[in-house]
Formats: sequence, structure tokens, C-alpha cells
Amino acid sequence: MADIKDRDPFELFGEWLEEAEKSEPNDPNAVALATANADGQPAVRMVLLKGYDSQGFVFYTNLESNKGLDLAANPQAAMLFHWKSLRRQVRIEGPVSAVTADEADEYFASRARGSQIGAWASNQSRPLAGRYDLEKRVATFTAKFGISAVPRPEHWSGFRIAPKRIEFWKDGAFRLHDRYVFSRQDLQSAAWATEQLFP
Repeated sequence: MADIKDRDPFELFGEWLEEAEKSEPNDPNAVALATANADGQPAVRMVLLKGYDSQGFVFYTNLESNKGLDLAANPQAAMLFHWKSLRRQVRIEGPVSAVTADEADEYFASRARGSQIGAWASNQSRPLAGRYDLEKRVATFTAKFGISAVPRPEHWSGFRIAPKRIEFWKDGAFRLHDRYVFSRQDLQSAAWATEQLFP
């Protein structure tokens, strides 16, 4: 990683993700997402990265879920990718904004039909009396939409984390790891400050 200071962090992330796609047995795009509610209470859970570019890192969810409510009240988040097969991590921190309706529609249309129905059937994060109640809701919405296209629910969309900080971590012998941080003050700026950290 000696030349990392001269790299574009999004390009470097893309290379690491591509390597993870070849070596991780399941879901190389799985990422721990940390949010905090209006009171500052943190929460973390796994989600799937569904896209990234120079504007940020995108995931989708039920807007009425705990994470959706957290982000509505406190639009800041952090992500952590951990690729055990490569002994690497990437940490991302920054403000969060909603994706456009067109982006959400396009991604929702690409999902498997069962996942589309599930987005309607699940009152995500709310109490469920039993599995049967969920299955009944799935059957209800399956019948409702029949063979027609399943529209995106208004309560289902996506978020984009625009990173102000990206840290690349690579395991080293005797815990002497390589850590490099890219940071920027202005999200509109393409200029990143880069520094190496003690492990």
C-alpha cells in the first residue's frame, strides 16, 4: 500500500470490492451500517451496498424501519466493510441524503418479484405476533398485484452516504496493520487529504 496516498479513494474501493467478489463466499457487498437516533442512541446492522460512485455509497430500506427513522432524525451514518478472506476493512463516514425517486424506482424494478412483494408485506422493525401473520400479508399482496408489475411502495427508498472520511485497513503481521485515511472538508471538492495512521 506504499503508493496509496496518490490514489482516488473511490477507485481504490472499487478494486478492493472487486477482489472481495472473487474471494468472499457470501455477500461481498454486505456492510455494517451505523446510525443514531435524535437522542444520540447508536444502532448498527448489516445491509447490502447497492451502488457507489464519486457521489457516495447507496443502500435501500423501508423508510419506516428503525434505520430509516434514525436517518430522518439524524442524517449522518458510518459504514464498515470487513472482508475476512482478504483481511481488509474499509470504514466510511459522512452525511446521508435520500436517493432520487427515479433511482429508487429503477432499483426496485430490478429486484426479484418476491423481494418486491416483501417490501409491501413487511412492517419492518415493528412487532410481529407470529410468522403466520407475515405469510398472510405476503399472500395478501401477492393476490393484490396478481401478474401486474409491483410498484415501489412510498415507504421504501434509498439513501446515499457522501463520505467525508474513508479509511482503508489491511492486516499486518504482529498487528502492525496498514491504515490510510482519506478525508475532505468540502463534499463538493475532489481534493482529498491523505494520512497514514498508527495501527
